[in-house]
Amino acid sequence: MIARAGFGLYGLSLLVLVLLWQLAAVLAESRALPPPLEVLAVLAEALASGELLYHLAVTLARVAASFLLAMAFGVAIGIALGRSRLLDRIFDGWLVLFLNLPALVTIILCYVWFGLVEAAAIAAVAINKIPNVVVTVREGARALDPSYLEMARSFRLGRWRILRYVVLPQLVPFVVAAARSGLALIWKIVLVVELLGRSNGVGFQLSVFFGLFDVAAILAYTLAFVAVVQVIELAGLQPLERRVNRWRR
Repeated sequence: MIARAGFGLYGLSLLVLVLLWQLAAVLAESRALPPPLEVLAVLAEALASGELLYHLAVTLARVAASFLLAMAFGVAIGIALGRSRLLDRIFDGWLVLFLNLPALVTIILCYVWFGLVEAAAIAAVAINKIPNVVVTVREGARALDPSYLEMARSFRLGRWRILRYVVLPQLVPFVVAAARSGLALIWKIVLVVELLGRSNGVGFQLSVFFGLFDVAAILAYTLAFVAVVQVIELAGLQPLERRVNRWRR
């Protein structure tokens, strides 16, 4: 019952937003703010032609590749820094540097150094996300229960078995938290990467529509992209986070 009420409020809130949008469009009477029905018409046309689905698929592929790369390196580095004070002291300055490095700078440098190729685009996104994953996982590694580690060592378990059966299960909530925040960041960076140096994807299309001053198309592609992101968040990441955190209740 509570879940249904929450969903109803969520839908009502979106309806109010659409009505405010319609009112603003009527008052403005400008190409810069098309009404919702016009945007929906453009969205339907783009879906029917297959163009929108193609560019969405390309963008989502880049998001997936960058996400997996960032999580793999970030989790490994985070565990290493969290379990070794020496490594943490040596590389903490590096971590602070990369955390504060603007995403735009990283993207430009990757394109300059490696060319306008797919690998450079994915690397630029991953490099921007890895430090955030490292920070979250490092805190989780620092918070590991030492009694479990001592018990594992008393049974003479090898390093890989300790990592698999003792360390990683305790880090799951931190990894999921890093994944959620990571996706929220990666979506945005991928669009900038596509806008600056790719010939397809949602970001590239937005740059084309900007040049044509086609606000309706910009909003249509934006709504489609946001809808996909919301489906992944609501149907995938949030239930997963609730599941791994059940033991805390």
